[in-house]
Amino acid sequence: MTALILHGGAGARRERNYEAEVVHMREVVEAMKVRLDAGDSALDVATAAVVMLEDSGLYVAGKGASPNLAGAYELDASIMDGSTKRAGAVAALQGFRNPVVAARAVMEKTPHIMLAGEGAGLFAHDQGLEPIADEAAWFTGAGKGEDNHPPGTLSHGTVGACVLDSQDRLAAATSTAGVFGKMPGRVGDTPIPAAGTWADAYAATSCTGQGEYFIRVAASAQVAWRVVAGQSLAEATQAVIDEIGQMGGDGGMIAMDAAGNIAAPFNSQGMKHAWLTTAGEIGVQVFRD
Repeated sequence: MTALILHGGAGARRERNYEAEVVHMREVVEAMKVRLDAGDSALDVATAAVVMLEDSGLYVAGKGASPNLAGAYELDASIMDGSTKRAGAVAALQGFRNPVVAARAVMEKTPHIMLAGEGAGLFAHDQGLEPIADEAAWFTGAGKGEDNHPPGTLSHGTVGACVLDSQDRLAAATSTAGVFGKMPGRVGDTPIPAAGTWADAYAATSCTGQGEYFIRVAASAQVAWRVVAGQSLAEATQAVIDEIGQMGGDGGMIAMDAAGNIAAPFNSQGMKHAWLTTAGEIGVQVFRD
């Protein structure tokens, strides 16, 4: 039994056409289904899915990043292996193509969970990760015209994936360029395990939205704790999004439990997401009908 759910960020607006994103998300799910059918691990599939999302330039992560107020591209990512609760993250990483690959390297090659700023860049270089030769030519500035608030009010964009593999292991990964017009050095929920990303034996979660609010409620880990306490995945994820909304925040999350159930609540206009069910069915959605 395998399953997958991914997202390309909350904040979609109805007046914008998302045909390219819909086609691409389906392609990512189809490619990951092949890997899951071949027996690949949840961790490998979560990594590969987020790499495809980062490299597309269609979402506010990886190639789709926009610069901060100082004109620098600072990228965040994290990954978590539910079977071991190992996690890795990078924050404010500059100059490298795939932050999620750097985050996994932190998890597997260091005794730490997060590296930030210059230290993250030095580590990525030492690991031989792919650098960006020309930032002006590489980055696409995706997400302009979405539900992005003026600078200083936490506009947002993120990608992520949650995966259940054939050995019943869960994993989650998340990557972002952060909020539009962010202050240099700003770090949101994405690289923080328990806030923007979580995976354990019960649930895997990846969040997207105004990260400051997700941090304040430990959004990702709270879902798993609610599931352990007896709530369904749908109840748990909706309760967290409702709490964030009551605080004045917006966004959404994707989640999966150990039975392969999926949930994708959001309180923004839309959230780009796609999924593969345990029955092998593939779906894509941006807005509620």
